[in-house]
Amino acid sequence: MLLRLLISKRFAPLFWCQFFSAFNDNLVRTMLAMMILFRVGEEAAGPLVTLAVGVFIAPSLLLSAVGGQLADASDKAKVARWLKLGEFAIQILVAAGFWFGSIGTLFVGLFALGAAAALFSPIKYGILPDHLSTEELTAGNAFIEGATFVAILLGLVAGGITGLKSTAPWLVVAQLIGVGLASYLATLFIPSTRIAAPGLKITRNLIASTFTMIRDLRTSRRLWIGALGVSWFWLSGAVTLSLVPLVVKQRIGGGVEVETAISVFFAIGVGLGSLATVLIARGRIYIKHVPFAAVFMAIFLVDIGLATSSLGNVHETMSLGDFLHSLIGLRIAIDLIGLACAGGMFSVPLFAAVQSWSSEDRRARVVAGVSVLNALFMVLGSVVTASLQSAYINVPDPVLLIALGAANVGAALYFYVTLPRGHAVTYAPDTYATDLGAGGERSRA
Repeated sequence: MLLRLLISKRFAPLFWCQFFSAFNDNLVRTMLAMMILFRVGEEAAGPLVTLAVGVFIAPSLLLSAVGGQLADASDKAKVARWLKLGEFAIQILVAAGFWFGSIGTLFVGLFALGAAAALFSPIKYGILPDHLSTEELTAGNAFIEGATFVAILLGLVAGGITGLKSTAPWLVVAQLIGVGLASYLATLFIPSTRIAAPGLKITRNLIASTFTMIRDLRTSRRLWIGALGVSWFWLSGAVTLSLVPLVVKQRIGGGVEVETAISVFFAIGVGLGSLATVLIARGRIYIKHVPFAAVFMAIFLVDIGLATSSLGNVHETMSLGDFLHSLIGLRIAIDLIGLACAGGMFSVPLFAAVQSWSSEDRRARVVAGVSVLNALFMVLGSVVTASLQSAYINVPDPVLLIALGAANVGAALYFYVTLPRGHAVTYAPDTYATDLGAGGERSRA
């Protein structure tokens, strides 16, 4: 099934489109961060780098709902082509910003890329059940999830090299335009879909449509529980990837190579977890193991915290070779791979279940609601973590990792109690009396 999907016209174009898009987003974000770090003062760099993350995530809160409505009201493949064509134009703007060294232009380009990603997210996940059978759905989600994390890793590495190695500007510009063009060309081969909700009107009030999407997602208990689970994974991942590099740098002395390797370990783990999910599911949408995956996430998080809690701050820089040959380095590497593997086994089947539970005429809007919830959880996790790290509270980073592990134990108990108890998801999709966004009372079948 895995090989068949990768070469199938029903899936391969979407796979490569998503891969190039995720690579590009993280390339631009990292390139901007490097320009900020090396071109502005140290005091201003931190807030600007944090602002860059917010600038990219913010459109998800406002535009995901519109993206879901647009996808349900149109041929998803056609909308994908128009979005990626617009993204190619954004790439030209980003290339100009890099060429002229304009941080402001890069911020504008990053916001535009965030907007395109927010509009595209309901399409890339909403279109999978249109082209894949139920038996292929978990594998399709696993591939998309794995490709996204590998592309994020490569984008981070490429962006770092761009900022640190003084690469020839014309090569960077060619790379930016080439990646944007590749993503657009991939959409030309995505098969068309029928319109899921003909006559659906796009809500112009972005804030109202976002709140409506979340409210309507809550009308189905199992969709809401599944959405909370996917969002919890993104919160845990975002907080982990903000804390672990700090811990490794401050308490072990990890250099640039070690910091990059952290992302490599996480990407490897997610890939292994996604593959394990496919093997366990065997053509089903299988969620029985999800709460236990959260328990393993907790174990690995707590172990990273315990491994580093007794260490003091160091000033020497440790190479990647020394890191991997040390007991503490090897322990953290194993913990990160295990954590990400458990995370993949937690999130992939839940998202496949959410897709399966969504009726065809509203699936993209359900995905949009999940995207909004993901963004809210990541923002909330980042704000809470930053507050606890502040000088006023000053909770040590290893303690925060242990606390996040304890929170995952609570999440495991919650999802063990609330998720459907069947071994495999075989229930029919939820149906509603009225279309989402149309107003009025809704009744769940």
